This record gives sequence, structure tokens and C-alpha cells, in this order.
Amino acid sequence: MAALPRVLNVNVGVLGHIDSGKTALARALSTTGSTAAFDRAPQSRARGITLDLGFSCFRTALPPQLGPGPGELQFTLVDCPGHASLIRTIIGGAQIIDLMMLVIDVTKGMQTQSAECLVIGQIACQKMVVVLNKIDLLPEGKRQSAIEKMTKKMQKTLENTKFCGCPIVAVAAKPGGPEAPESENPLGVSELIEVLKSQAYLPSRDPSGNFLMAVDHCFSIKGQGTVMTGTILSGSVSLGDNVEIPALKVTKKVKSMQMFHTPVTYAMQGDRVGICVTQFDPKLLERGLVCTPESLHTIHAAIISLKKIQYFRGALQTKAKFHITVGHETVMGRVMFFSPAPADFNEEIQENAFDFEKDYLYQEEYLSKDSKSSEENKENDQSGEVQLPRQQWALLEFEKPVTCPKLCLVIGSKLDTDIHANTCRLAFHGVLLQGMEDKNYIETFLPKLKVYKLKHKEGQVERAMDDYSVIGRSLFKKETNIQIFVGLKVKLSTGEDGLIDSGFGQSGKFKIRIPASIMVTRATPSGVCHGAQLAREKEDVFKD
Repeated sequence: MAALPRVLNVNVGVLGHIDSGKTALARALSTTGSTAAFDRAPQSRARGITLDLGFSCFRTALPPQLGPGPGELQFTLVDCPGHASLIRTIIGGAQIIDLMMLVIDVTKGMQTQSAECLVIGQIACQKMVVVLNKIDLLPEGKRQSAIEKMTKKMQKTLENTKFCGCPIVAVAAKPGGPEAPESENPLGVSELIEVLKSQAYLPSRDPSGNFLMAVDHCFSIKGQGTVMTGTILSGSVSLGDNVEIPALKVTKKVKSMQMFHTPVTYAMQGDRVGICVTQFDPKLLERGLVCTPESLHTIHAAIISLKKIQYFRGALQTKAKFHITVGHETVMGRVMFFSPAPADFNEEIQENAFDFEKDYLYQEEYLSKDSKSSEENKENDQSGEVQLPRQQWALLEFEKPVTCPKLCLVIGSKLDTDIHANTCRLAFHGVLLQGMEDKNYIETFLPKLKVYKLKHKEGQVERAMDDYSVIGRSLFKKETNIQIFVGLKVKLSTGEDGLIDSGFGQSGKFKIRIPASIMVTRATPSGVCHGAQLAREKEDVFKD
């Protein structure tokens, strides 16, 4: 019996500003729609806009770059809403795509949500195709020149992004608009399919490891059970497997599965699938995660590595609250930023791992070229250049616990910003390195985290003892145990670097060793001595 031709599935996100024609484009491309496709939900029909993720697909011959032999390429389209208030849903959709279509209304160009979708794409996606939609609205005589003008504008917009040089295709997904008769054929769609085929690549797919699926819709079928539809993020699932729904704290058995109305017995990472399990109330799980039993954990706080999103205006302040999106969940969370010690700013950092043995430096804000702390460092640095660490981290403390896998994408946003303001609400993105499951993590976990505050004190040089040592005063109180500060660095106002060597007498004086010898004469006493010490009490950082 001949083997069935293989089907390679590629998930394509359809993103863009509201009313740019994303759903019309998905409909024009697709041959099969899921139960959640093309704004079928009553609320979407009533409001005339996409309110949730929609899924549909089409198949084409396997292009040459994806290997020889018979087979088909299936494009699963993930139609994301465009309204600003639905950014959480857009972020959730972006995390399950391999390729992105950024849909632009050719008569309007880049708009606020187009820009936010571009930012999300840069974080979550490897490849992009720009689709200039609604070209039927351009006067026929000036159509080509208007398309060329908008193409050049988009190329300019993208030149400093990872998508520089990406294909730009002009289409009219629904000539004449929503009310036009179905007999009106779309323009440019066949050309777009060829471009999508040329951009398709073999995504990383691994059936091993724990099963994890992002559920985006849930409904019941009388007499059969409850169906959860979603995209498999990792591992695989087969008929008869037990799966856990962490949000409900229940385990259910897989009774049947379908991919776009076709029954299957097996599905793996990257596949879009509907899983029917024994009955439960679908209203309890509109979206969330389903997994191998006991493979996911609920956490109250987390350590993440992070990068600031360059389009976000303003500083990222420690103790500030952000909307934290982890997978399909968005909760409020408070942040505390920290970095390596300045001497280790250029040190190679192991990717996707966190070293609890190292000392870290508390930061009042995320360090960037325009941050206040960086300006101070620039003033103190003789080269005049801003010294920034290769990697920075944050402690996230969630207002309510979240369930998520390790190393998942984290996005911090200011979603309470006015949606009509022309500003990027996405502030930072990162990777979750370590979750804290214990409710009492402040007592049980945080003491393991060696984050110190940098403190500065000033004292006086009383006199020089010899070419390599001076006596200092006014840095410590009489009763201070100077022994605990031995070895810490000091800097003289005349430029020399030194180390605290020992106490001197009983009045709080101390001896400073200058390894490179003193440049000033011994007759120059009372130069200012700046002492910098790392605070030894972790409570100073984690208090309140």
C-alpha cells in the first residue's frame, strides 16, 4: 500500500490595524474554515469587527525548497483582531505563528496598531510578508504609481527592522468592500500565494517531550463531550491519552481529534487540532493551556531575562506595574530590574539560564542609552561612553498566579495608555527563566537571589603613611566593625584606586592600600575618599 503524501503545516499570522481587511484576506485565501473562522461568533457579527482569533487553511503543492517527493503544504491562517483593546489576543496569536502577513490599508499606510503588530512580529516571528490591501479603492489610472509609492514607504519603515527587504504584495481581498457581491474576484491573491510558498520554511517541529497546547476556543457537542481547539506548542498527543487542564485542576481522556474537520489519531508540535474530551462546562475554559498531567506549574513570581522595546517612550522603572502577558494569560505585575556588576557588563551570559551563584546589581530602572542611571555612568566614565550590560533581568511579582511553561515568551505592556494616543504600549519582552511556585516565595526563594544595592560613602584622607598606603577617616562610625569592609574598593579624589586594608585605632579610622602607589605628595592630606560598597543585607533590596 502506497504511503500517503506528507502534509507540512505552516502557521501564518494575519495581523494589522482594524479595518485593514484581514478577515476578508483570510477568506479569499482559504478553502477550509474552522468553527472559529471569519468572525462567525455572534458578538463579532454584531459589532462588525474581529473579536477573537480566527482559523482557516488552504493547501498547495510542496515548493522545491521544502524537499523532494510528493506532498502538500498546508497554510493555517491565524486571523488576529486589529482593535487596540484586543492586543492581549494579538500577542497570544503571534506566539503560535511561523510566518506573518502584515496587512496594510493601501489608502492609509502604517497606522498605530500596524506598528504594534510589527513590534509583536519582531519579537515572535522569523519571516514576514507585507500585504497592501484594498488596491481597488485607488483610481485605476493612478493605481500602479500609488502602489509603488506605498511600497517605497513600507521599505523605508522596515529598513531598521529584522524584516528589512521582505516581500511586499498588493491585493484587493474583497473588491467593492463587504457589501459587494461574491462574484467579484479578488485581485492579486494568486500572486500572494506564490510569495507565501517562496517564504515557507521547515519550522522546528519536535514530537518528543511533554504535550502542551494553547487553547483558543472551547465548545461542547451534545452526546460526545467538550471540544478544545488550539495549536500544539510542544510534544504530541494521541487518541486515548490523558491530558490535564491546569486552570480547572482536572485530567480528561482524549476521545477523538480533528484537524479542519478531518478525523486524526495523532497530532504534534505546530499542528492546529480540535481535541474532544469527556464533558465539562466549556464556559470555564475560553482560552488557556492543556498539557501532559503534572507537567505545568502555577507560579506567583518569576525571574526573566529581558530587552526594552525600542519604540516604547519613557523609562522602565523598578517597582512600576505593567500588564504582563505570559502565553494566553495577561495579569498585572510589579518589576524589579537588576544587572551584572559593572565589572561584568561585557561578560558572556549563558542563554536561557540563570546563575544563582553570581552577585547581581539592583537597578532603579532598566539601563538603556537614555536612562538616568546610564547618564550618570557616562559622566563617571572617562571615555564618555555609556556602558550597558549585555544582559539584564527582572523579578516579576504577579498580582494573581499564572500557569505557564519555563522559557516561554513574556511581554510587558502599558495597556492602560489611551488607545487613541499615537504611542507604542509594548514596553519590554523577555524569556521566563525561573518560576516561583511557593506563595511564600519572599521568605523561601528570594534569599537565594543575590541582588545587592550599590552604596556610596565619602570620607577624608587624613595622611599618607608611605607610597602605597594612606589613613582615612569619616567613612565609618566609631562602633563599626571595619573588618567586614576589608577588600572593598575606594577612590581618592586625586584619581588613585585603593582597597580598604584594615582598621586603624579605635575611632573609626582605617588604612587604605594603593596598589599603584600614591601620585600626590605626602604633604597633601585630606583628599576626598569615595568608598563604594555592596550592601550585604538582601532585605535592603526585597523589603516592602
